[in-house]
Amino acid sequence: MGRSKDSRDFVKSLKSPDRRRFLSAAGRYGFTTAVIAATGGLLASEPALAAVSREEQQRARSAKYTMHLATAYIVGASRSYPIMQLNLKDNIENMTRGKVYVKLAPGGQLGAGTALVNKVQSGTIQGAQHSLSNFAPFAPEADLINLPYWCGASQHFVNLVTSKTWQDTINPKLESHGFKALMYVVIDPRVIALRKGGKGPIKTPDQMHGIKFRVPGSEILQKVYKLMGANPTPIAWGETTAAIKEGVADALDPSVNALYVFGFKDVLSWVTFNEAVPDSQIYSCNLKWFKSLPSDVQHAIEEASDITFRQNLAQVPASRAYAMQELQKAGVQFYTPNDDEMAQWKASCGHQLKTWDDTKKKLAGSLDKFDEFLAATQKRGTYYVADV
Repeated sequence: MGRSKDSRDFVKSLKSPDRRRFLSAAGRYGFTTAVIAATGGLLASEPALAAVSREEQQRARSAKYTMHLATAYIVGASRSYPIMQLNLKDNIENMTRGKVYVKLAPGGQLGAGTALVNKVQSGTIQGAQHSLSNFAPFAPEADLINLPYWCGASQHFVNLVTSKTWQDTINPKLESHGFKALMYVVIDPRVIALRKGGKGPIKTPDQMHGIKFRVPGSEILQKVYKLMGANPTPIAWGETTAAIKEGVADALDPSVNALYVFGFKDVLSWVTFNEAVPDSQIYSCNLKWFKSLPSDVQHAIEEASDITFRQNLAQVPASRAYAMQELQKAGVQFYTPNDDEMAQWKASCGHQLKTWDDTKKKLAGSLDKFDEFLAATQKRGTYYVADV
């Protein structure tokens, strides 16, 4: 199997001496060992490389169970995009005391998004990372997160997905389709990112009028930006960088972390932190495989997932800071609306508008049920994340 574009990009991102060492190490010890060594700064040490390789081989040989875990991101991405895949691998192996070996397939080697969801459901692989929105075809309630201004702030999102209401409503829906939700992943809220040449910063929604706003396929997000006054422009993700550069679209909405990791730093001018909708991910697992494991191993994987979730929450502000720093070096500027301006954003499109009632009924089942979810966003448990 040829390496994915993201994997090739990881190799290209290394400085010339490290790139040569990486390719040499990959040829002798395998791609995964080389990636782990590169992430740990060990490429220049032959003893360290050999030690990493021996440890991986030993873990694989001594494990009773192998978990193939696929992601769309390179192993080193957590510096700017806190996906935490190496942490999850280590934690599962350690908490199961070596009974489970996690074989990573990072960097889109096995696909991304719905392609990984389908592979997990079919049991082709045991686990994968993908956006929470990718679960919408299986549990439409999950798409509730795209309603604006109710769980956009990271802490509100954390409160929601760790609540009893969510776990008693959404997780069983996922299980009915063959999935185990291992852990939800906080990245950051989506933003308003304006292309170079655009007049910024965008402080209030009245400045959105006439802006060609790149949107994904989500009907909810298309409606959000239409209510803000923009002209929603659906564009495939792979074509978005060129569309922004050429003026086919004027703005887009991933988190600041995603803007950096996907290479938008040279085509943007301003970023506004308006916190409308979370840019969230999840690690899912094939339920049949999970249930086939002994109960102590199942419990250990759940503990490992919780540990990794807490590490994710701790990493969020550092990843955000790094992504912002790198974007600033390229000339991107940032703006955070004040209280009055934020109130205008919420008034323009927020979940409280009657226009969202049918969506709430369709996805949550009733307005009362949505209100239960809404109340859950305001009740903080033991999990904390630093918001923008």
